[in-house]
Amino acid sequence: MKAVDVRTMTDDQLQDELLKLKKEQFNLRFQQASGQLENTARVRKVRRDIARIQTIQAQRGAEKRKGS
Repeated sequence: MKAVDVRTMTDDQLQDELLKLKKEQFNLRFQQASGQLENTARVRKVRRDIARIQTIQAQRGAEKRKGS
């Protein structure tokens, strides 16, 4: 997921995507612990996508506070 794609999402869409990614991260961690994880690069990609969404949400929150 690219930052441009994330910025075009609404706040609700970002929250839904964040929830989905956190669930996926949990499942990936569980697979890794049990030795069933095949695509180890997916863990890193999901972690970065979560950080990207959280960064955009923080920026939007700062803009709202600044504008008020």
